[in-house]
Amino acid sequence: MRTPKPHTAARMDGIAPFHVMDILARAQALEAAGRDIIHLEIGEPDFATPAPIVEAGVEALRAGHTHYTGALGLPALRMAIAGFYATRWQTTVDPAQVIVTPGASGALLLALGLLAGPGDDVLMADPGYPCNRHFARFCNARVVSIPVGADSGFQLTLDLIERHATPSTRAVLIASPSNPTGTAIAADELARIHSWCAAHDIALIVDEIYLALTYDGAEHSAARWDDVFVVNSFSKYFLMTGWRLGWLRAPDWALADLERLAQNLFLAAPTPAQHAALAAFSATTLEELETRKAELRARRDYLLPALRQRGFIIPTQPQGAFYLYADCSAHTDDSFRFAQNLLEQAGVAVTPGLDFGEHQPQRYLRIAYTQPLPRLIEAVARLDRFLA
Repeated sequence: MRTPKPHTAARMDGIAPFHVMDILARAQALEAAGRDIIHLEIGEPDFATPAPIVEAGVEALRAGHTHYTGALGLPALRMAIAGFYATRWQTTVDPAQVIVTPGASGALLLALGLLAGPGDDVLMADPGYPCNRHFARFCNARVVSIPVGADSGFQLTLDLIERHATPSTRAVLIASPSNPTGTAIAADELARIHSWCAAHDIALIVDEIYLALTYDGAEHSAARWDDVFVVNSFSKYFLMTGWRLGWLRAPDWALADLERLAQNLFLAAPTPAQHAALAAFSATTLEELETRKAELRARRDYLLPALRQRGFIIPTQPQGAFYLYADCSAHTDDSFRFAQNLLEQAGVAVTPGLDFGEHQPQRYLRIAYTQPLPRLIEAVARLDRFLA
């Protein structure tokens, strides 16, 4: 007897699964069977949340801070975030323009929910973080994926934007440093893009969740312009992935509408996590975070030349984040199958390019250096045996 299936929305056809989850599931199955697996597939730091943040969260629970906050977030946390912009990036941000969200995902959903809908185009780089295009599709907007490569540092340029813009373009989304490439956009190029967007009444959204994990060059935040939607998160630099906390810095004119959206979409970010995050900006916590950042940079500086020496093409040194986007075409014409075989035969899990867009995904692997240096050295040794 056939089980009836209700009609599902057409938007679901454009929202693909994460192929890396298949890799992760298989890696976990191999671990359960007794295999030692080196996880370089998931975009999550291996470090624990700093103790001051954890203690602040525990204290919040003990104090009974388990009720809703306002939709925009704790006033004290919004002020602390604004203070971080002032001290870290010498940028003045009005706390009233800061909206605390359930992760950066909540911030992206708010921004795209406000700006994009049926008949609207959203421009973004390909390769790029897959959820960016899926959020736009969820809003029934059209995603214009612009192929980018080493010649532009895997970032959008004004020339590329002008060539792909249409009268239906409503927003341009940039991530700097980006996932999966770790590359950052130059300050002068971002300024040119901002000026063009402002002149054409097109919204500019800049994802800066890896900005504080910039190793080369100065960190420059798009929050220096009041009309830009700036997304950030406590997940990566602040090592709070599971706490599900991020923020959106939005223009004044958008705040009332964004508050209304937040009230209806998620009501508020997790209250204990918001109280915990107040400790993220303490001197003790920031000192630990900078130590962790230095460890990540040391891992990049080991793994990048090691992969290049083994025939992987990484023409642009990633300036930040914790990813290497490696062209593996010297070894295979199918990066997904290569990733599967590397896992099965060598016990090393990496992410195939298929997750990040349609521009030559079969050529690329994303390799996250989110394991201690001895494990990375072991991963390279296993890679050598696999390639041999």
